[in-house]
Amino acid sequence: MFTGIIEEIGIIKYKGTSSIKIEAKKILEDIRIGDSIAVNGICLTVTEYSNNSITLDVMNETLRRTGLGSLNMGSRVNLERAMSVNRRFGGHIVSGHIDGTGKITAIRKDGIAVWFTIAADSNILKGIVMKGSVALDGISLTVAEVDGSSFKVSVIPHTQSATTLLDKKIGDKVNIETDIIGKYVEKLLNINTDKKAFDMDFLIENGF
Repeated sequence: MFTGIIEEIGIIKYKGTSSIKIEAKKILEDIRIGDSIAVNGICLTVTEYSNNSITLDVMNETLRRTGLGSLNMGSRVNLERAMSVNRRFGGHIVSGHIDGTGKITAIRKDGIAVWFTIAADSNILKGIVMKGSVALDGISLTVAEVDGSSFKVSVIPHTQSATTLLDKKIGDKVNIETDIIGKYVEKLLNINTDKKAFDMDFLIENGF
């Protein structure tokens, strides 16, 4: 699990059909083979590391379903280690399992903030809630506006400088992960067609 608070920006040094190598520094302070790292919000597994880089496995499914396939050598990526129990939980619960991608349709300065408008499919937008949490390329953000075809986030200066969001241009893809709690609520509502009581027996019966 992750928090959506980006620890550093890494640089892709190699990207193949089954692995990716990223130059990094901070996340190497405490890392082991098999650790999970969120790369632009995508949970990947460390297979090798050195004093200045990590190598992670990448499946074809990941390349198809996320924006990772459109990145090249030299691209900057947001990096976060899995959250630990001994630090503050500053963002929201992020699993690193991407729901899909959206397209940036507008970028607008507003004082110290920058607004991003993200167009997305209906299956993603149903999980986007006004003032709720969303992870864009692994960054924990608050939904400021939402309608039938898109949603907006307003990005503060710290997030602008600590992440790759300002690298983005209109038309670029972003990885989207909606709030995991909302997904469980939706599943419970859909399977409870008989309007049974939400008690422990009901949860156990349905695999929770």
